[in-house]
Amino acid sequence: MRLTTKGRYAVTAMLDLALHSRERPVSLADISGRQDISLSYLEQLFSKLRRGSLVSSVRGPGGGYRLSRSGQDIFVAQIIDAVNDTVDATGCGGKADCQQGEVCLTHYLWCDLSDQIHGFLSEISLSNLLEKREVLNIAARQDARSQASQSLPVMGIQGDTLLVTEI
Repeated sequence: MRLTTKGRYAVTAMLDLALHSRERPVSLADISGRQDISLSYLEQLFSKLRRGSLVSSVRGPGGGYRLSRSGQDIFVAQIIDAVNDTVDATGCGGKADCQQGEVCLTHYLWCDLSDQIHGFLSEISLSNLLEKREVLNIAARQDARSQASQSLPVMGIQGDTLLVTEI
């Protein structure tokens, strides 16, 4: 199966945005720092995500990006599609020229698998991912690392409680 870095980074950045844009727009520099994704690469991705109506931009001081709609209404497959990526399990990239320019015996099997994966990702929303304790724990760790480098309050999760401590 082929899901390129572009699709993976787009989903990661959108999940970061969903986690952090509740109170204010999120800058691409903040996402870049937390997720270790090049700022220029994020700018390219967010241009496509904006054209795909998944994010909106806020200009000016304190500006950045917000989800264009609820995380319940944004699905992983939409994010991948918006950045022109595919989930492709074929060896030929879906061109049907797998075996010396012709379709191979298993081409349609891999096409069906690709469709199944896309369907699966079409059922997973950003909100579904935000409900996962593992995602929240990783986000808390990333926030702590980012905020410690800026000497800001650190957030963490203990049991079902969100902790905020001053440094």
